[in-house]
Amino acid sequence: MPQTDFNDLMWFRVVAEEQNFTRAAAKLGVAQSTLSHTIKRLETNMGIRLLTRTTRNVAPTEAGDRLLKTIAPRLSEIEDEIASLMQFRDKPSGLVRLTLSDHAMNTVVWPKLKPVLIEYPDISVEFSLDGGFRNIVEDGFDAGVRLGESVEKDMIAVRIGPDWRMLAVASPDYFAEHGMPGHPEELLRHNCMRMRQSTRGGIYAWEFEKDGQALNVRVDGQLTFNNSYAMIDAAVSGMGIAFVPDSMAADHIASGQLVVALDDWSPSFDGYFLFYPTRRQNLPAFRIIVDALRQNSSRLEA
Repeated sequence: MPQTDFNDLMWFRVVAEEQNFTRAAAKLGVAQSTLSHTIKRLETNMGIRLLTRTTRNVAPTEAGDRLLKTIAPRLSEIEDEIASLMQFRDKPSGLVRLTLSDHAMNTVVWPKLKPVLIEYPDISVEFSLDGGFRNIVEDGFDAGVRLGESVEKDMIAVRIGPDWRMLAVASPDYFAEHGMPGHPEELLRHNCMRMRQSTRGGIYAWEFEKDGQALNVRVDGQLTFNNSYAMIDAAVSGMGIAFVPDSMAADHIASGQLVVALDDWSPSFDGYFLFYPTRRQNLPAFRIIVDALRQNSSRLEA
C-alpha cells in the first residue's frame, strides 16, 4: 500500500467531522474539488471506502468512523504540542475556538477579550454562538462558556462573570392594560413570550423561587423565540411579558421602557464559567485568553 500522506488524514478528519465537503473546504481554505480528490486518493490508497456520500452531506462508513476515532486524538495531541512550541516565539500566537451563547458573548466575553486581542494580534479566536450544550472535545473546541450549574464535572472551570437573575419584564402599557402578576402562577393568564431551547428543542419553563419554594411555570403566549434579544424588543413594544437575564434588560428598566414583575420571586443563578479539558491549559495563547476572562476569584474545579 502506498504511504499515507499525513495531510490526507488531517483533511479526512475535517470532512468526517463537518459531514459536508463545502464546509470542510471552507474551513481548510482549499477548493472543494481539491478536497474531494484528496479524499478519493486516500480511499484508493487504503483500498477502503471511508465516506458515504449523498447530495446533501457525507457520513463516515464503519471503517471511516474507526479511522476517525483512531487519528482524531493523535492529531489533536500533535496540534497541541506544536501550539505549545509557540511559547518560544517573541509573541504568543495560535487559534483558540470557543463555543458560547450570544448573551455570554455580549455581556462577558467580548468586553474582556477585545483589548487583549488588540494587544496580541497573532492570537486568533473563533467564536461559535450557540445556545446548545456542545461537546467541546468531540466538536473540536478549545473551551466553552456555560452557567456554572451546567458544566461537566471532568472539566476545569474558571468563573468569568458574576451571578445573575432572570427577570419577568414587560412594558408599562402592557401591565396597565393586563395587570401586574403577584404570583408566578398568575402568568398563565398573561401573554408570555416562550423560549425554545437549542439543546432539546423544548420550551423553557420559567424558574422562580421564594422563601425556599421553587416553582417552574410553563407559560403560553403568541410569540416563541430562540433568542432573548428579539424577545426584549417585543417586550418593549408591548407585545407581552418576557423572561430574560437582568443584564440584558437593565438599560430598558432604567429608562422606564420595561417594568419588572415578580422581582421577589427571581433567584440568582451561578454566573458564566469558562470550561476546558486539562490538556489545553499549557498552551500560551490559550492561557492569555483564560487570564483575560478570569473573574477575580481562584480557579474552581467543576
